[in-house]
Amino acid sequence: MDTVQHTIFHQKDIIAQPLLQGYYEKCAFHSCDFSSYNFSGFTFVDCTFTDCNLSLVALSKTSFQNVVFKNCKMLGLRFDSCNTFALSFSFEGCTLTHSSFYKTKIKKTIFKNTQLQEVDFTECDASDSVFDNCDLSLAVFDFSTMEKVDFSGAWGYSINPEKNKIKKAVFSQAGLAGLLHQHDIKIIP
Repeated sequence: MDTVQHTIFHQKDIIAQPLLQGYYEKCAFHSCDFSSYNFSGFTFVDCTFTDCNLSLVALSKTSFQNVVFKNCKMLGLRFDSCNTFALSFSFEGCTLTHSSFYKTKIKKTIFKNTQLQEVDFTECDASDSVFDNCDLSLAVFDFSTMEKVDFSGAWGYSINPEKNKIKKAVFSQAGLAGLLHQHDIKIIP
């Protein structure tokens, strides 16, 4: 398995020499199109992906440790198939529509200015995470642990407090309707 450290990759680098399965530490990926790439078995530690397309990338046993995604297109990703050891990342300005965090432990994850429509958080533990200026329209929360999560900057969510752990989570007044949706009641300002 190759080890690559302190390297900056651009799209032209990826076209000239596709990434090989390996260990990537403190690397930066800028404007790379990885759509439909197979990252199975790859390890990324302290890496940054900026303005990249990672849509439909295969993530079987992929390891993300302290990875930052900025302004990335990440449609249909299965984070639930990643290596769970030290799984940690943050997202800023990303589009994660149709992705899945099913049964993952992603405590203290920061989602900022991110689109999370139709994302599956079923049985996910995202305790102490932050959703800052995030669209959670049609996201699925079933038997999820969302304790101490800051939803105050999120909208579009529907979370049933009877089926999810939300103790000490923070919600804005405007977002309260998302906690009462299952009761089919109307809330007017």
